[in-house]
Amino acid sequence: MKHLFLIRHAKARRSATPDPQRQLQKRGQRQLAAMGTPLQRLGAFAGDIHVSTATRAQQTLQELDAALPELDLARRAQHDGALYTFDEATLRGWLKTTNADPATLTLIGHNPALLDLARRLADSPPERLPTAGMLHITLPSETWRKLGKGHGTLVASLTPAEASHALFKRRAPKSPKLSGSNLPKRIRGQLRHQYRMIRALEPGVRAGWDPEFLHQYRVNLRRSRAITESLLAVAPAPKVKKALKGVKRRARATSRLRDLEVFLETVVKTKTTTEHDNDAIQALRDWLRQEAAAEHAGLRRQLASRDYARKMQHWRRCLDTKAFHNLLAAANQERIEAVLDQRIARHDDQWRDLDASSSDEAQHELRKTVKRIRYQAELGPDRHHDLLQRLKTRQKLLGDFQDLTTQLGLMLEFSGSEMARRLSTEANQAFENWQEQLSARHQTLRQEIRQLGPLG
Repeated sequence: MKHLFLIRHAKARRSATPDPQRQLQKRGQRQLAAMGTPLQRLGAFAGDIHVSTATRAQQTLQELDAALPELDLARRAQHDGALYTFDEATLRGWLKTTNADPATLTLIGHNPALLDLARRLADSPPERLPTAGMLHITLPSETWRKLGKGHGTLVASLTPAEASHALFKRRAPKSPKLSGSNLPKRIRGQLRHQYRMIRALEPGVRAGWDPEFLHQYRVNLRRSRAITESLLAVAPAPKVKKALKGVKRRARATSRLRDLEVFLETVVKTKTTTEHDNDAIQALRDWLRQEAAAEHAGLRRQLASRDYARKMQHWRRCLDTKAFHNLLAAANQERIEAVLDQRIARHDDQWRDLDASSSDEAQHELRKTVKRIRYQAELGPDRHHDLLQRLKTRQKLLGDFQDLTTQLGLMLEFSGSEMARRLSTEANQAFENWQEQLSARHQTLRQEIRQLGPLG
């Protein structure tokens, strides 16, 4: 079995300079900073590395070397003028005559040669290979001299816009200009935009390298659900409610992965003072990564399923149906205000019922009510500007409490794992000490919530 990694050079400047001397743009450097670690973990630098002699390809290697200094890429790489080609047949000929016969071979070169070669070799040809993008193809052969058409398999692909949310944002769907629009037009425009964002974020969520993709994916799913539920609280619409179930299910399916990633980010930033502290934190970090990897694999399968595609398309079509039009027409300001008053009254009752013995679930229910109030108020943002400002502090406090509740639950899960059982007595004590610190903070937040006061 052979592994072929094809990496296109990063974004280069367009200039009057002869083509072989064109240099990378700043954007190209940012692309490679984002791609370095993913390429390493995907195995792109496990074998021989061959690079075109064009300046932009050489600088691509240099930037990757700077991002991954421990791999010594610049010293290991071989430079070959024959790889400065845009012709697939020339590139394939070079592969067949290469002197070495490594199991893994990485080429840093140019389009359309790389993409055309991948399309010739792979049974499921890739659609595109943007700058700094990578394609991983496996070939059922013991030698590079046998490159049968369509005999290979496209195992993985990755682009900078899938590896980095910051790079994705350059081409993300633009928010519609809805200020001054009437309520029906504004809501429909918001929901259509959120649908486009959900679908545009999916490749980054599937790739799983930047947690911000999952966060924004969840934000758009949950906003779509909350806006629609705010409308449904004003007037019933069974067909819309049914279509919304798919959106709600997707949001729930991402909850545990997001919780794991948020806690992992906290754990990674945790500073340790002793060897035992470090052992405990490292074990927890490894367990969280293991759990997150399993959750991500399940999410990837869901996103690739026909059921997912069908439910999302059903939701998009729903936004243009007569049932949704009627729901928007029924959402007049008077009805919205009535529901908002009911929700504020419910919040105040829930808050008054809190005491020292209240369960964590009671605080969680209060948090959900605050979110529902916020989304209901956002149907008329100008009218409820002061309320929305007051809700921010309240929602953050309740959100911090919920995060700590979830993290303490994850720590309890970890303590029953095989990784925890392998900790030394001292490291286990260090873990319990940290657990007690979080529990103390949890209790402090509980008291602060009880001091918030009513909203009404």
